Amino acid sequence: MKIINSLLIISFLLFSIMVEAQDKGQRPNVVIFIADDLGRNDLGPYGNRAVKTANLDELAGESVVFNQAFAASPTCTPSRASIHTGLMPFRNGAHANHTGVKGGVKTLPAYLQAEGYKVGFAGKLHIGPVEAYPFDFIEGTNVREPGHENDGVLWTDLELGPVDKWLNKVSGDQTPFVLVVNDHSPHVIWPEEPGYSTGEVDIPSIHIDTKDTRKSRARYYTDITKMDKNVGKMRELIRKNGLEENTIFIFTADQGPQWAFGKWNLYDYGIQVPLMVCWPGRTDESRENDDLVSLTDLLPTLIEIAGGEAPKSVDGRSFLGLLNGEKTTHRKSVYGSHTGDGSMNRSPMRMIRTKRYKYILNLAPEEEYHTHIDKAKDHDGGREYWDSWRARSFSEDADASVVLWRYHNRPKEELYDIVKDPGERNNLAAHPDYKEITDDFREQMKEWRGGQNDTETGPYKPKKTKNNGNNKKPVAPYIF
Repeated sequence: MKIINSLLIISFLLFSIMVEAQDKGQRPNVVIFIADDLGRNDLGPYGNRAVKTANLDELAGESVVFNQAFAASPTCTPSRASIHTGLMPFRNGAHANHTGVKGGVKTLPAYLQAEGYKVGFAGKLHIGPVEAYPFDFIEGTNVREPGHENDGVLWTDLELGPVDKWLNKVSGDQTPFVLVVNDHSPHVIWPEEPGYSTGEVDIPSIHIDTKDTRKSRARYYTDITKMDKNVGKMRELIRKNGLEENTIFIFTADQGPQWAFGKWNLYDYGIQVPLMVCWPGRTDESRENDDLVSLTDLLPTLIEIAGGEAPKSVDGRSFLGLLNGEKTTHRKSVYGSHTGDGSMNRSPMRMIRTKRYKYILNLAPEEEYHTHIDKAKDHDGGREYWDSWRARSFSEDADASVVLWRYHNRPKEELYDIVKDPGERNNLAAHPDYKEITDDFREQMKEWRGGQNDTETGPYKPKKTKNNGNNKKPVAPYIF
């Protein structure tokens, strides 16, 4: 009898292992392609008719296209850390640019490895400390642009050749994988020789239309098209390695572009991002979704796709139900925070965004607002056209004067009716008709900040350490 029972137990265990292996083989792979500093409205799938994005146009035709997706922060490191932790910046610790997550914070590779996934990483890093992110880092995916081999790190390109070899290996292993691919475009420095004429580009109404603006816009669009080609190459590598039928492809960006009222701002141009999810067999036709989604939601969504249970301790919420049609609503509001990015960005701010309204709390309204756009001397992500904006503002162009004044001056509170005022120009915070709405947002903000352990009261002051010298390695390296 004991022998029979032992045989039954062994048979059951073998059967369980076979079922588990079968389940793992059926679980989808995931590729997450993250663009760098990209405006949602600067893409073909989101209505831009000036920029050429053939590959993203094709992707959109096979995807759920989210129209209301938002980053957790309009700055690189905080936004990326939130994607990989499912936590807002103050909870994971990386709330200022170039800072790292707190000790003990669990990250995307650890979560997915626990579900039996191999988790790869290619391209730009800009998260840290590196030991907190146990990715399989694909070497050779960061290369200097031709002719700029000895220049700064901003002259870095994404190289997908090593990714092809990595995919070939994991496809042979038949292990489910998640691969995070981080492009360097369209982050400045934009290509010196534009592929667009100055007459081809459009100028957002929140900007100032000058000859120099159009020249910079043409370079920015050239970099977007360059990034779009990498999306096409990445999808081709998936097909080449026979992975297209079981690989989900997700496209997004870390935050908005380095343009006025974009990056380093909580206006929609700075924090609203593209998000498209292509899931073969489920999203073969384009489907638009207008639910509010935060990029912190990516982590719990991926965990559920992998067959795990999304942790309740994170700020993100899985939107798997939106993808498979089981849910029709997701969030009533999303939040955002900006602490700072060195000595040039001294205007910390917080945001609550609903489908109808945007509330912004500026923690240092007394500080004149400046960014790399108007101050940086080491690159031309604004330097090329900023003097023309200042000159126009001192002319008889009243609109230009308003743009410059709004850029440098921020009130304590801002409230916008996004439906009626998508450009976020008419601040309703002090309007008596909107007092009740403003008061309600103010209380929501107080409660949210308390839950986030956000006690900042003014411009961010980095903690001084014994190793603050120039030889100290960055906590969040730009590349690996």
